[in-house]
Amino acid sequence: MSAKSATAFRTISEVAGQLDLPQHVLRFWESKFPTVRPLKRAGGRRYYRPEDIELLIRIRKLLYDDGYTIKGVQKLLREAPSTGVTASKEATRQNTPTRSDDNTIGPDMVELRAIVTELETLRDLLSETARTNR
Repeated sequence: MSAKSATAFRTISEVAGQLDLPQHVLRFWESKFPTVRPLKRAGGRRYYRPEDIELLIRIRKLLYDDGYTIKGVQKLLREAPSTGVTASKEATRQNTPTRSDDNTIGPDMVELRAIVTELETLRDLLSETARTNR
C-alpha cells in the first residue's frame, strides 16, 4: 500500500493515530473549537483536510505540551487564529499562569494541567452520554 500524499484527506482513525489520541477526543474538540470542521460524508464519516490536521496538532501541543486549558486555547485561537504552531515566548509567558517566585511553571505543573484537561474532557463526554441515555 502506498502512502497518501500530503494534500490527501485523512479519516478520523488516521488523524487519531497521527496525534496519538483517541477518536472521541477529536470529536470532543470539534464541539469545543468551531474552527475544527472536517468534511462529513453520508453516514457521518469524517475527512480531515491538511489545514484541519495542522490546527489539531497546534491544539494538542497547547493542551498537552504547553499546559493550557481548553478555555485558554479557545482564547488563543480567537486572538491569533492564523499564527503558527508555536507562539512567541512573550505571548506564552503572558498567557501562562506562573508562580509568584518564578517566571516559568515547572514540568510537574504542565503535566498536572494536561491531566486536568483530560479529566475535563472525560467529564464532558460522560455528561453528554448521560444526557443522551435519559
